[in-house]
Amino acid sequence: MRCEDFKNLMMGYLDAELAEGEKKTLEEHLKHCPACSAELEGFRKLKEVTEEMALADPEDRIWEQYWSGIYNRIERDIGWILLSIGGIILLAYGGYKAVEDLIVDPTIGVILKIAILTLIGGIAILLVSVLRERLYFWKRDRYRHVRR
Repeated sequence: MRCEDFKNLMMGYLDAELAEGEKKTLEEHLKHCPACSAELEGFRKLKEVTEEMALADPEDRIWEQYWSGIYNRIERDIGWILLSIGGIILLAYGGYKAVEDLIVDPTIGVILKIAILTLIGGIAILLVSVLRERLYFWKRDRYRHVRR
């Protein structure tokens, strides 16, 4: 086995999760490989440090800032929602008028009208499909409330 293969076993060794055969193989390798022995010692120290860590409760001042910030975010969210709805309505109306003018215009050939309407229909179907898929996965995302 290569040293890289043994490095993958080291955390399992420290956590006593290795099978007896893997444990003996790793211990035998550590006797003859100072680099892996040093890395295991580094992992051991890291594990000690992380086990001693504890989460600190936030101060009251931080909670107050958080809750005052929520109201600002709600206001902004409502503003973006209203802006989006207005934009969608304007785009839908503009698209309707453009299609209406296209159909009524006698200077444009029938084949060209069919091609343009087919293109617009395809784009609309793809847009709805992507939005539906995004909404589906967003609703089922277990980590959507986690800040990234």
